[in-house]
Amino acid sequence: MTVAVTGASGQLGRLVVEALVREGSTPVVAIVRDPRKIADLVEHGVDVRKADYDDVAALDKALDGVDRVLLVSGNEFGARVAQHTNVIRAAERAGVELLAYTSIPNATDNPLILAQEHKGTEAVLAEATVPHVILRNGWYWENYLGGLAHAVESGVLHGAAGEGRVAGAARADYAEAAARVLTTDGHAGQVYELGGDERLTYAELAQAISQAAGKPVRYENLPEADYAAGLVQAGLPAAYANGLADADTGVARGILDVQSGDLQKLLGRPATSAVEVFRGALG
Repeated sequence: MTVAVTGASGQLGRLVVEALVREGSTPVVAIVRDPRKIADLVEHGVDVRKADYDDVAALDKALDGVDRVLLVSGNEFGARVAQHTNVIRAAERAGVELLAYTSIPNATDNPLILAQEHKGTEAVLAEATVPHVILRNGWYWENYLGGLAHAVESGVLHGAAGEGRVAGAARADYAEAAARVLTTDGHAGQVYELGGDERLTYAELAQAISQAAGKPVRYENLPEADYAAGLVQAGLPAAYANGLADADTGVARGILDVQSGDLQKLLGRPATSAVEVFRGALG
C-alpha cells in the first residue's frame, strides 16, 4: 500500500509525511510544488513528486500507483474548491482506495469565513466516487504563535473571543491522527470532528502564555472590528485580519469548542497542551 500526501512542504503536510516515515509501514509519496523544499525527505525513503493543485496532468502523474491520499487543504483563498476538486478527480481517475481531506469543525453549518471553501469541498466529495474520510481539524495552538512575542512583551493578549472556548491541539497531533487514518482500515465514510483535551477561554489562554513565559499576561477582549483593525495596524493584510477576527467571533459562539473525543481516540493519547506548545516556541 502506497500513501501520498499533497501540500507536503506545508506546515501540516510535512508533519504528516514525517509521521508516516516514523510509522514505517508503507511507502510514502510527498506531492509538492517545489521538490527542493523537501529534498531532505528523499534521504528517508520518501518519493517526492512535483505537482500543484492547478496542474491536472501533473496530479494524474503524481497519484499514479497511490492507494491512499491525504488532500491537505490549499492556501489560495478563493481558488480552493476548484483546486481541491482537481485532486479529487485525479484520485478518482487513479482508482485511489481512500482520500482523506483536512476540513474544519462542523463544516456543513459553520458560518466562519474560513469554513466556506471547506463546505464547498465537502459538497464535491459527497458526490465523488472515490471513498473518502473527512478530518475536520480544530484549531492549532500554533495559530497563536504569531502574536505570542507581543503578548509576552506587552503583557496583554488581545482578541475578540469573549468567554468562548477553543479546543486546540498541536499541529503535530492532527498530523499524527491523519497518518493513523491513512495507515489503518475502517475509516471510509467517516467524518471526524477533531479537537484537543483543553477547552480554553482566551483568559485561560493568556494564563497558559504566562505560565510558558514566566511573565504575567492578561486577556483584553475587543469588538471584532477593533481587533481586525489592530491586526491590520500590526501589518497583516486586511482579508487575513478579518478572517482571524471572524474566527475569534466564532470562538465566542462556541464554533471551535470541539468535544467529540475523536482526536484522542485516533491518537490513543491526550492531545498536546497549549503550555507545551508555547513553551517550545519561546525556547
